[in-house]
Amino acid sequence: MLRHLKLLMLLLLSLLFLLVVGVYVGLNLSLPKLSGEVSTNQISAKTQIGRDRLGTAVIHAENRQDAAFALGFAHGQDRFFQMDLLRRNSAGELAELFGKPAVKLDESRRFHQLRKRAEQIYRHLPTAQQQLLQRYADGVNKALAEQSLPSFEYLLTRAERQPWRPADSLLVIYTMYLDLQGNTLKRDLTLEQIERRFGPQMRAFITQASNYQAALDNSLFPSDPPEIPKLNLSSNLSLTLSLSHSDTLARRLAVSIEEPREVGSNNWAVTGQMTRTGSAMLSDDMHLSFAVPIIWYRAQLNYPDAKGEAVQVTGVSLPGAPAIVVGSNGKLAWGFTNAYIDTADWVALSDDEPLTIEHETIKLPKGEQDYPLTLSRFGPVRQLDGQAYALSWVAHRDYAVNMELMALEQMSSAAEAMAKASGFGIPVQNLMLADDKGHAAWQLAGAVPARKQVSDIALSGEQLEWGKWQQREAGLPSRQDPPGGRLWSANARVMSTQDAQRYGDGGYALGARSAQIRDRLLEQELFDESDFYRIQLDNQARFYRPWHAYLLAALMKEPKRFAKDIVQLRDWQECACAESVGFTLVKAFRTQLLDSTFAPIETELAKSQLSLSVLKRYLEPAIWQLLKQQPTDWLPQELTGWDALVIASYVKARDELLKKYSDDGELSELNWGKVNTLAIQHPFSRQIPLLSRWLDMPKVAGFGDTFMPAVQRPSFGASQRFIVQPGYEERAIMAIPGGQSGHPLSKYYRAGFGEYARGAPTPLLPGEIEARLTLVPEQMPH
Repeated sequence: MLRHLKLLMLLLLSLLFLLVVGVYVGLNLSLPKLSGEVSTNQISAKTQIGRDRLGTAVIHAENRQDAAFALGFAHGQDRFFQMDLLRRNSAGELAELFGKPAVKLDESRRFHQLRKRAEQIYRHLPTAQQQLLQRYADGVNKALAEQSLPSFEYLLTRAERQPWRPADSLLVIYTMYLDLQGNTLKRDLTLEQIERRFGPQMRAFITQASNYQAALDNSLFPSDPPEIPKLNLSSNLSLTLSLSHSDTLARRLAVSIEEPREVGSNNWAVTGQMTRTGSAMLSDDMHLSFAVPIIWYRAQLNYPDAKGEAVQVTGVSLPGAPAIVVGSNGKLAWGFTNAYIDTADWVALSDDEPLTIEHETIKLPKGEQDYPLTLSRFGPVRQLDGQAYALSWVAHRDYAVNMELMALEQMSSAAEAMAKASGFGIPVQNLMLADDKGHAAWQLAGAVPARKQVSDIALSGEQLEWGKWQQREAGLPSRQDPPGGRLWSANARVMSTQDAQRYGDGGYALGARSAQIRDRLLEQELFDESDFYRIQLDNQARFYRPWHAYLLAALMKEPKRFAKDIVQLRDWQECACAESVGFTLVKAFRTQLLDSTFAPIETELAKSQLSLSVLKRYLEPAIWQLLKQQPTDWLPQELTGWDALVIASYVKARDELLKKYSDDGELSELNWGKVNTLAIQHPFSRQIPLLSRWLDMPKVAGFGDTFMPAVQRPSFGASQRFIVQPGYEERAIMAIPGGQSGHPLSKYYRAGFGEYARGAPTPLLPGEIEARLTLVPEQMPH
C-alpha cells in the first residue's frame, strides 16, 4: 500500500513538473522576436525598431506611414491583450472573453453603440488618416502573425485573437471618453434626482462654490454659502416618512459613499523667463487607474517630414493608436489634463416622444445574449423612476474622434499648436504647451459642442439646442505667456468665470490641488527639472489642516479616552507621508463624517442605482457649513447634538482601520504607507490571487493623496511623470509605474517600476540600444 502511494505521489509530482515545464516553454514560445529581420510587403523602405534597457521602442523610418506600421508592430508584440481589452471595453465586447460576469458592463457600453460610431467615422476620415490607421493595423497584425504562440491571456481564456482593424484605434479613443467623461453623465442624472427628491435648494447647497479656486485669471465665483435646506422636508411624501422613521445613527454609520476617481491630471508650465536656458518648461502627470501593464508605452519616432527635415518625437503612446500622446519634438512639448467641462445633456422625454428599439447582440464564449436598446432622436434612452431620459453626449457626435492630435509631432511653436487644438478629436482637455523659444500656453483642446445652454439637470426637448449639438465649437479659451510667466491646471476650473458659465461644469475637481500647485510655482522665480519634480512629489497636507485642527479639538474634549489618538494626531507631520499615522486618522475621519452626514441622501439615491460618489468632491463647503451652523434636522433621530455624530464618525473610521490593518489594535500600525500601499495588479491576478506573485508589480509603501500634487491611491495615481524643456531633452524626465512589455517573462515587464516607486527621475530619452529588429520590404514582383 505504501509502495503504491509513493508511486502515485511520484506520478503526480512528475505530472506537475511536466505541466510547469510546459507552461514555461509555452510562455517562452510566446515571447516576441526583438532582434533580427522580418520581411513584409506593407512598408516602403527598411525600418528599424530598437529597444533600450527600459524597452522603449525607438523607431527609425523613411516616412510617417512606415513609422505607424513599426509602432503598430511594437504595440502588437508587447501589448496586444491590453489593446484588445481597450477596444472591447468601449465596444461592449468583453463578455466574449470573460463570459456572463461581463454582460452588465457590456450592456452599459452598448448603450452608446461606439463600435458602429467608430466604423462610420473611420469611413469619413481624411484619406491620409485612413491610410495611417490602416498601416498601423497592418503592423499590429504582422506582429501577431510572427508570434509562435499567442500570449498567456489567450491561452487561459481559450479565446481567439481577432485581427486589429483601423476603426479599432478609434474605439481606443472612445475608451478614454468613457474613463474621462463617464462621471459627467452620472453627475447630471444624480443632480436631476436630487432636485426631484429633495428640491432645488438641496442641489444648490451641494454644488455651492468652494473657497478652493485657482483660475489662471484669478477670477472667483462668489463663495457665500446658500441657506441650508431642511433635510426632513420634501415634495416626496414617502421620502419624508422614511427619513423620520428609520434615520438612526447605526444606519448612518453603515452607509459608505464610494470615493470618486479623480480621473484627470496635473500639468503646469513656465515661460523661458523663468528658466536658465530660455526655453519654456512643461510638467505633466496624468492620473489614471493602475493595472499591469500600465496604460502608456514609451516610444521615440524618427522620420523625415514632407520637406525632408528630420522629425524626432519622444514620449508616451497609447497602445492601440499610432500617436505620441504626450511628449516633445525638440521644439514643442505638450501634455494634458482632463478639462471637466460640461459635454453632455440629459433630455426628459415627453410621453408622446417617438422611440425605437434596436437589438444589440452580445457574444459569449458559448452562445449570445440580446440587449434591446431604446433610441430617440436625441440619443439612447434610459428609464429612471418612471421618466424616460435621452442622452446627448459629445462622444456620440461625428466630430468626437479623429487623428488630428498627431499634427503636434511636427509643430514648432505653442501658437501653431493652439491654432489647431480645437479640431482635435479627443475628450476635451487642458492642453499645456511649452516651446524652445520660451513660450508657454494653455489651450482648451478637443471635441466641444457648439450649444450655448449648459445645464446640471435634465432639459426638455424644446430647451435642448439640438441643431447646435451637431456642430463643434470652433474657438476655445486659451492663454499664452501670462504676465507672471506661470500656467497650471489640475482638473479644477482653469478658465475665467465668464467662460466657465458658457462651458459649464462637468465634474470639476475641488481645486485644492490646483491651488497648491499655483502656490508652489509662486514660491520661486527660476526653475529647473528638479524643481518641477519636487512639485510633482509634493505631499504636504495643506487641504487637511482645518480637518486636523477640528478633529484634535473634538478629541481633546475627552483627553483620557483618546489619549493615544491625540499623540498620533499631534505628530501627523502635516503630510501624506508613508510613516504618518495622524494623516491616516484625519483622512479617514473626514471621509466617514461625510458619509454619515449625507447618508440619507445617499440612501435615497441608491434606490435608483445612483450615488453621491460623483458629487463627493463638491461636499467640502457644505459639510463645513453644517459643522458651523449645526442644524438639528440633519442629525440622526436619537442624537441632539453634532458632537456625538463627530465622535461616532471618528470612532467608526478608526475602528474599521484597526480591524483591517492591525492584529493587536495598535494605532501605530495605521501608518499611511501601509494603509495606502501602492499595489498595481494584472487583471488576471485580481481573479486568481495565486498568480499575483508572477503578474503584479511589487507592493510599495504609499504616499500622497487626492488633494495635493502627489496623487496616489493603492491602484490609482500618476500614470507617468513627465518634465521637459524643448531643446534640452537630455535633461528631461519620464517616469512610469510599470514596464513596457505585457509578457511576464520579458526583461521589460517590470523595467522602470523601481525607479518610479523610489521617486527617481527616469530619463525621457532612450538609452543605449540593446535589441534591434529590422523590418525589410519584400521584393515586389515585376
